[in-house]
Amino acid sequence: EEQPKKKGIIKEFKEFISRGNVVDLAVGVIIGGAFTAIVTALTGQILQPVINWLISLGGGGSLDDARTILGEEVFILDTTTGLPVINPVTGLRSTDWSKTNYIDWGAFISAIINFILIAIILFAFVKLVNKFREKEEMVKAKVAKKDKEEK
Repeated sequence: EEQPKKKGIIKEFKEFISRGNVVDLAVGVIIGGAFTAIVTALTGQILQPVINWLISLGGGGSLDDARTILGEEVFILDTTTGLPVINPVTGLRSTDWSKTNYIDWGAFISAIINFILIAIILFAFVKLVNKFREKEEMVKAKVAKKDKEEK
């Protein structure tokens, strides 16, 4: 009995990578990464400032201030006096967020906004692609019907 030749790993990899769906997937991942950067910029640079502005109208600060401190708040200390540094804008002691244990609600809300935006845009994109596919199928059906009538 003759055994079939084993394919070399490189040849097998070339066959795998040259399949259309693998290339489509790779393109989708790359575009998805770039798209995420756009949505993150939209959220962080446009929507979050608007939300912060709306929150500040009610005197609540901003999403950056939406935190719940768990345990003891740690303050930034002046290296020469050892006393807490006072924020010149608020007149309050400056918190050392790297040493304070807290829940960052603002970051969580921003992530939710990002998710909703991405979901809405992907929904619209898929809807558009499906519409083009339906039109393509209708055209193919018309061509097939016309070809069938001509025969």
